[in-house]
Amino acid sequence: MTIWNTVLLASIIVVALKLVGYLVPQKLLEKPTPARISNLLTVALLAALIAVQTFGSGTGLALDARVPAVLVAAGLFALRVPFILVILAAAVTAAIFRIFFPV
Repeated sequence: MTIWNTVLLASIIVVALKLVGYLVPQKLLEKPTPARISNLLTVALLAALIAVQTFGSGTGLALDARVPAVLVAAGLFALRVPFILVILAAAVTAAIFRIFFPV
């Protein structure tokens, strides 16, 4: 199976899952437990994606300039700094670490 066949198959599966989602009764979605689970699941998946992209390198673990940049961004988010300033500060942090600690 080629990579394009895999992409097409995955796309068909995603569309099918989305269509099946329309068959879920509205009463089920209005209950507090499914709503809370879906909210928490979204946050957990986003956190997992950030962790994998920050610490992962192929099949191994990488501790490079991304780690302090994400820590700076998290700290600035906690202080409710505007988003564009968070991005700029994280980028500057990563650049400084890459200049002084090249891998």
